[in-house]
Amino acid sequence: MVAIPSRHKSLVLLTGVIVLQVLLLAVQIRRDSQGRLIRVWTVGAVTPFERAGATGIGGIRGAWNHYFALQNTSRENERLRHENDALKLQINQLQSKAAEADRLATLLNFRQTHPNVPMLGARVIGASADTASETVYLDRGERDGIHRNMGVITPDGVVGKVIESYRDTSQVLLLTDKDSGVGAMLAGTRIQSPVGGVGEPLLAMKYVANDDTVNVGDRVVTSGMDRIFPRDLPVGTVAQINPGSPFKQIRLKPAASLESLEEVIVLLSLQPIEMNKVAKTDQDSPPAAAEAKKGAPSHPKTEKP
Repeated sequence: MVAIPSRHKSLVLLTGVIVLQVLLLAVQIRRDSQGRLIRVWTVGAVTPFERAGATGIGGIRGAWNHYFALQNTSRENERLRHENDALKLQINQLQSKAAEADRLATLLNFRQTHPNVPMLGARVIGASADTASETVYLDRGERDGIHRNMGVITPDGVVGKVIESYRDTSQVLLLTDKDSGVGAMLAGTRIQSPVGGVGEPLLAMKYVANDDTVNVGDRVVTSGMDRIFPRDLPVGTVAQINPGSPFKQIRLKPAASLESLEEVIVLLSLQPIEMNKVAKTDQDSPPAAAEAKKGAPSHPKTEKP
């Protein structure tokens, strides 16, 4: 035990006596509103430590709760993300089905508008893997009455012709193929000229003399001279005109969307057939075509070649 020097004993004793008297006074003295003085001092001394402890514990508790809240929020966000992806997929599927229903309705309307033209609907089930060949495959073949050199169209216009027919499938050469061609003419001036592919999205109209009048935007239709397609089916629209020697260089934008084919119509007759006048009206204004259909006779006339 550490000994206190004798010269300091009196000072320590005096200090202890003074502190004891102060404490006794603090115990005896009262404050009307706050109680005894000793209590006031004790509360004043302890309060800062209590405040600091409460602040620290509150911060820890808040951080802990926030951590678990973030965990719950993260799981909820993940669930909502999966639900959102599923809804997007469902919307895309519904939009695809709606677009398919519209296309099939258009094909059905086209067939009903031309009852005298033997035709067959078919789906595109594949395309050629050769980049130099513009061909597609259909889900109909010889068993359905499809043979070579039959014309293939959509309600928008000419697509191509059948080049091979198998039992259940057939191969179609598109207009854009460089080996393809169709008898055509300008719808306004009736100038006849063959149209063929050049291996690119635009078609080429050949053998149009430089002195013939051709304007950008002119419609080009089938002439029926190839004995594959009926007359006046849309082939395309003049998109480019350049002078050449001895013929103009004319490029057409195809009337049919050859790059996004899904359903087509195969013409089962190799004979050129005069289409109903409703056909052209149906291309320009569907409401007018509907009115023409209502007023048309039940057995429309067909001009034989």
